[in-house]
Amino acid sequence: MMAHTQEKSFKCEVCDKRFSHSAHINIHMRIHTGEKPFKCEVCDKRFSQRGPRNRHMKIHTGEKPFECEVCNERFSQSGTLNMHMRIHTGEKPFKCEVCDKRFSWSGHLNRHMRIHTGEKPFKCEVCDKRFSQCENLNVHMRVHSGEKTFKCEVCDKRFSQRGPRNRHMRIHTGKKSFKCEVCEKSFSQCENLNVHMRIHTGEKPFKCEVCDKRFSQRGPRNRHMRIHTGEKPFKCEVCDKMFSQCGHRSRHMRIHTGEKQ
Repeated sequence: MMAHTQEKSFKCEVCDKRFSHSAHINIHMRIHTGEKPFKCEVCDKRFSQRGPRNRHMKIHTGEKPFECEVCNERFSQSGTLNMHMRIHTGEKPFKCEVCDKRFSWSGHLNRHMRIHTGEKPFKCEVCDKRFSQCENLNVHMRVHSGEKTFKCEVCDKRFSQRGPRNRHMRIHTGKKSFKCEVCEKSFSQCENLNVHMRIHTGEKPFKCEVCDKRFSQRGPRNRHMRIHTGEKPFKCEVCDKMFSQCGHRSRHMRIHTGEKQ
């Protein structure tokens, strides 16, 4: 499996990579053979080299010999400490070759690249929907499992994602962090501010595909479409009369209840 040349005398016959020492090529060959002679005595996980096995053992021992001189956080591996230090230094050595955006960690660059490539390697085994990030798939799986891990501490309502839970909490706190710079009206959610801004800009992004009438919000456009489709999804439970809008059905119900307008 080895051949001699001058400087790096030991060549891998599988991939042609060269090495200066026979010990190095012996270690390298385990990539091709799959040999993993070093075993963790706690969980039986196997490794091709002694060093990675020894670093792995610190998971079980809890040993963290490497300390950050800035914030005193401790790490089990020197490489992890080096990556952590970029939080403090702001170093971003990994650059996207498409848009020049820079990242502190190679993993973040790899995930970012999927924006440009469109790659979605993570697939839901239930509905086959695909995702560019594993985290997004994990969140999506709660649609199928019904898992709601985030709880409102006030009313115990549960949510499958942290963001909706946090937005819900503003109902209880009354916090309105998003302010219109034109009229200073405040909103609890950014989305509501964006919709409100269309009052000032006159933007109407939602168009009726039949008559081209435009609307600032999706809901009014969808209700308008029933004029053309004749759809009447709201039924009076007393006389079975159908209505195209919920409000029309509510007004009609006063005939049966005797409620005065």
